[in-house]
Order: sequence, then C-alpha cells, then structure tokens
Amino acid sequence: MDPPAIAVEAFRKSYGDVDAVAGIDFTVAEGEIFGLLGPNGAGKTTTLECLEGIRYPTAGTLRVRGIDPSREPARLRDAIGVQLQTSGLPETMQVEEAMRFFCAYHGVKPRLDLLERLGLQAKLRAEYGTLSTGQQRRLALALALAHDPPVVFLDEPTAGLDVGTRAELHTLVAELRERGVALILATHDMAEAEKLADRVAILLSGRIVASGTPKALTAAAVDLTRVSVRSERETLAGHDGALPGVQRHARKDGYDVYFSDAVGATVMAVLDALEEAGDPLVDLRVERPSLEERFLELTTQGGVA
Repeated sequence: MDPPAIAVEAFRKSYGDVDAVAGIDFTVAEGEIFGLLGPNGAGKTTTLECLEGIRYPTAGTLRVRGIDPSREPARLRDAIGVQLQTSGLPETMQVEEAMRFFCAYHGVKPRLDLLERLGLQAKLRAEYGTLSTGQQRRLALALALAHDPPVVFLDEPTAGLDVGTRAELHTLVAELRERGVALILATHDMAEAEKLADRVAILLSGRIVASGTPKALTAAAVDLTRVSVRSERETLAGHDGALPGVQRHARKDGYDVYFSDAVGATVMAVLDALEEAGDPLVDLRVERPSLEERFLELTTQGGVA
C-alpha cells in the first residue's frame, strides 16, 4: 500500500493552557480531496499552518509526503502549494510581477496561463492593493499552483469569488485530483465540501467529532428523509397521518413535504394515493439531510460520531 500524502497522528497544538487542537488523527491519500470542516475557532487553520510549517506542533507527528514540516522546510516548500485566507503580498506588487517572483523562487517558468485561466489576464499590470477581494483570492490560488506541487492546501478558497470563477475553481480542483494531487480543503461552505471532497472531518473545539465520506456522514444524521411531492390537484394534504413512515408533514411552495423514517414505504404510499385519487404527479423529490444539516447537528448539539 502506498504511503499517504499527508499523515497526522496524535497532533496537538496548545497556547498556554488552551488546546487549539487537542489530539487528532487523519490521513490524506494521493489524488484525494479531504475536507476539513468546523466553525470558527475549531482548529482548522491551526492544523493547516502546522502542516505548512508556519507553526510548530506541541505534540504528535505530522508528515507531508514523508517530510516533517517543522524540521525540513527546504524540502517542504516545493512539495506544497498554499492558498491562505490572507496574503502577505506588497500592496504595490503587480500581478504578473508576483507570478514571476513566485515561479523564480521555485525555479520554474512563469505560469501566465494560470492567470489567464483564473480571469486575471486583464490585470497583469494591476497592483495587488487595487484588486478586489475575489481577484486577490484568484491570484493567491494561481501562485499556490504555479510550481505544480503534489500537495495543495486551500483555506476558504472560494470566499469572495463570483459564481463563474467558483465553477472554474471547482473544475481546476477536480483536474488536480485526477493528476494525483492531494488536496486539503478547509471551508465553511458545506455545499462546496459535499460536492468536492472524497472524505471530510468535522472539527469541534480542537477535536474530530465525525469523519468519513459526505454520504456516510449524512446517512448517520438523525434528521428524517424529506419526500417532497407536487401534484396537479394537490390531493395529498390530508394524508400526512395516514402515510407509513411519516413523522411530520409540511406545505411549502406548492409541495407536500413528508419527513419519513421509512422512505420506501412513504414513496409507494404517495404514488398509490395519487393514483387512487386520479391526481397526476408533477414532481417527486427524495432528499437526504445535507452535509450542512449534519454539520449543524453536530456543532449545535456537540454530538460525536
């Protein structure tokens, strides 16, 4: 079995008597997108900064492609690409100048193609301080990827991005995974994590309270499955107590919404009731709880899975 691209074991980071990260374990394989989720102060950024060699762990073992970030910074710098939440670029540095500087640092040719792909071709001579927040985020991503690192850290990568650029970033991230790049995605955007990540870990107060694939985590949620039904004559409103598995019923935007703990039986009963009433079905949707709902369940109730 190939060694993981990232390995974290019994990692702890303390500031005085306070544990920002209180002993966590996880691995990330090559060609895997790993989502690190949690509310503000959960320990996400601290974990990334220690993996990136910016901070030093209090205890535990961290490895990035076999490299100890705190002891081997020279080896680490070419192995990782980092998009931080905030950049330390000088306000007067131009976009193209920043790309040429970073590429020279890594000993590679300037990647002006990345600037074009991320919509910055018209800003090559613009100073960093004049860029919008979204443009600054796009530049940070381009600089992180310029030397084709095998491991990439993305800290809130789509914050401040417009819809089109966000979609382009998602496509780029998928391409990186296909090329075998390992990515850690730290984000507050649960829909983004559910769409992109192969596995996720939810951090709460410095501890991992749940981990696994997005589908596995949502399947473990206590929330009921939603069955949303719309028919031409809306004859189902009175069946909420009679349908098997239904725990509660609501009306929303012309839909009858049933919250069921036996979705198969509920759907069959809905179809039978519509057929019996001669009421044509317009739309039927079955929706498991989202990753965001599972996240809220864990972070508001302090649950552990």
